[in-house]
Amino acid sequence: MDSIWLEYGWTLLILIGLEGLLSADNALVMAVIAKHLPEDQKKRAINYGILGAFVFRFGALFAISFIAQVWQVQAIGAAYLIYLGLKHIIVTYFGSEKGNTEAEKENEPAGKGFWPTVAKIGLADLAFAIDSILAAVALALALPDSPLPEFGGMDGAKFIVIVLAGIAGLILIKFAATWFVKLLEVRPGLETVAYMIVAWVGVKLAIITLSHDKVGVLPHDFPHSTGWTLFFWGVLLSIAIGGWFLSGKNSTKKED
Repeated sequence: MDSIWLEYGWTLLILIGLEGLLSADNALVMAVIAKHLPEDQKKRAINYGILGAFVFRFGALFAISFIAQVWQVQAIGAAYLIYLGLKHIIVTYFGSEKGNTEAEKENEPAGKGFWPTVAKIGLADLAFAIDSILAAVALALALPDSPLPEFGGMDGAKFIVIVLAGIAGLILIKFAATWFVKLLEVRPGLETVAYMIVAWVGVKLAIITLSHDKVGVLPHDFPHSTGWTLFFWGVLLSIAIGGWFLSGKNSTKKED
């Protein structure tokens, strides 16, 4: 029995680390989406975003069986994240051909207003919540059954592990969002890196969708295979590390 709880402990630590990475991505996206707003509205929008992350992730906990079974929910989350990422990259690198100057790019998002920005953050939160819960469930379901009664349609101990990891991720979002807002002022090039990560997480959700039993394009166990897992995190870390070194610092910030 002790070995079971030891296995649960190690899995919880791994899940907290995983949720921390996903929370960092989520927080970075919130900071990027809200960055065009005035300072007071930016803080409010991010606070709403953090609240939305709490609501969606806790909601997802109690809809685990629904999210895991309905592939359309996963597909919508994947499509939104891929759209969000690719749209920014295309506009950034190919939009200049339509005559957009850097000044126009700065002014263009301002017309979106406060509440549309909050809504956009909310949609991103929802997609990240789906990915976060699916990742946690995938690891937790591999654990042996415990003596605890079932809750939320799954083993009680597995459910507790997922809840604790989710709470840890939400705490990290709170601190990471504020830090990323300040970081983007120093390294504005990280905005594109953030959207590349968003698109890549969307690809991960798409892989999960394609391997769903009712879709069957990919083998059921492919999203949780060692090869795909190593490839996904390898690409994600390459984007993050490469983007950090290539983003450069904002030289004008020091002059202000």
